[in-house]
Amino acid sequence: MRGRWPLAMVAAVAVIVVVGVIAMLARPGPIEAAPLARHTRPPATAFPSTAPPSGAAASPSVPGPGGTSPVSPLPDPVVTLSAPATPAAVPGPEGVAGRYFAAWRAGDFATMAGLVDGPPADFADRHRRFTADLRIASLSLAPGTPRRQGADAAEVPFQGVREVTGLGPWPFASVLRLAVRNGGWKVLWAPETLHPSLKDGGSVRLKETRVSRPATLTREGLPFPADSRAGDYLTGLTGTAVRLSLEESPSGRVLLASPAPKGDATRSTISQRTQAAAARALDGVQRPAAIVALDVATGQVRAVADTLGGKRAFNGLYPPGSAFKIVTSAALLRTGLAPDSQVACPATYTLPNARTFANDGNAGHGTVTLATAFALSCNTTFVQQAYERLRDDRLRAEAADRFGFREKPGLGFCRIRASADLNELGSDAIGQNSVQASPLCMAEVAAAVAVGTYRPGIMTDAPPAGSPPEVPLDPGVAAGLRTMMEAVVARGTAAKAGLPSGTAGKTGTAEVAGAASHAWFVGYRGSLAFAVFVQNGGSGGGVAAPIAARFLKAA
Repeated sequence: MRGRWPLAMVAAVAVIVVVGVIAMLARPGPIEAAPLARHTRPPATAFPSTAPPSGAAASPSVPGPGGTSPVSPLPDPVVTLSAPATPAAVPGPEGVAGRYFAAWRAGDFATMAGLVDGPPADFADRHRRFTADLRIASLSLAPGTPRRQGADAAEVPFQGVREVTGLGPWPFASVLRLAVRNGGWKVLWAPETLHPSLKDGGSVRLKETRVSRPATLTREGLPFPADSRAGDYLTGLTGTAVRLSLEESPSGRVLLASPAPKGDATRSTISQRTQAAAARALDGVQRPAAIVALDVATGQVRAVADTLGGKRAFNGLYPPGSAFKIVTSAALLRTGLAPDSQVACPATYTLPNARTFANDGNAGHGTVTLATAFALSCNTTFVQQAYERLRDDRLRAEAADRFGFREKPGLGFCRIRASADLNELGSDAIGQNSVQASPLCMAEVAAAVAVGTYRPGIMTDAPPAGSPPEVPLDPGVAAGLRTMMEAVVARGTAAKAGLPSGTAGKTGTAEVAGAASHAWFVGYRGSLAFAVFVQNGGSGGGVAAPIAARFLKAA
């Protein structure tokens, strides 16, 4: 009996275990998946039983109350790797300073103000007034290495150079300070950021002081004639000169100044007789006007009489009107036309699918020689010939490459751009639209015809370094232009002006929107080439050519 007791106990325990297992298997509920050893998969919760698709391997099964139940295998979980949310990158002080300097160089004061913490209401006006009052032509900036001053402050030292008209370069050094404001970097602007002299209410002013100076002499060593009308171009003609200086207030320190006048009188290229003739030819002319005369052999200026002001006889830009037909004719002669070639001069001419051009007074002359069309200043002839022969930028190339019509260093200014369409080509051919020139530039054109070589005008013994090069004209082209310019005086638009024998030239009446036309007459006689210009004076033949006659008779 005692020997059977242990066996009974073992049997009882076995029965209990079996019953417990059967109960667990029979109990309904989800099948729990074991936690993933790694967190590359999220733990599964419940997977419903599904039948395998046709042709697929059978799913493993476990016993159930009614047999076996298929169990779906654990699918690979979908893992989305998303970067943690980060705030948008905030520009550091280096980036803000870079944007500020770029906007300053471009004169974009609105952008500059947007980068400043609490800019003054007159922020843009302060910059504009500083530039205008001191006649600043340009500004260059060179930022240095940014310097951090803790987590919330920084500064960028920088160098700058302002070009002051009449004085030259004006260097300065300052510091751009920045700090964190409302979560972002801002410029801490102060007046000394604009220039150090403005700190603590300081200011800078441009001062003009009249100083005595020795008078320039004519090329003969003689004093200039009284009331020479050349005072803007040569020193000492009025006995005084204006000296410019930049002065700091309230210290009175001179920041920049023009050099003192030279102590010795110098000779110029101006002829005493020719200058007197030019000055007197403008006596009584009511409109602003100028006369420029050149020596055809050297390009030296022999006279400049100017009532335009501001040296506009040299650097003013005005449409030359029909006086530019000298250049257009040169381009046409290079295509094979000759002064005696037959051309049409109708009263009006319409460019194909473009505008209509007319002659002065709608005058038509039928079929004439090119020289006659030039003498009569037939707009229609030159518009038509330009359309037929000078497309593909040929007119602009002729003007720029052989007659100085380009942005260039030198005393004279003149320019032309490529024609965008036929209307522009037609207008350029008769000296309107994009064609602009100073009186000196047109005198250079006349001198080129007279001597057969284009050379820039100069007021020194030899061309300065960097001057535009001389350009020889084709001998046949130069000879043809002389024939045509002689016809203008003999039987054309300048025939009644009283010009002395031996004069050749071309009149110009340049249209100006909303104002009277400019009057031109350019030409040569003997060793002189010249240009006469009367601003809004009217007819070239009726106004400018008679002034040229007075000048040439006295020169």
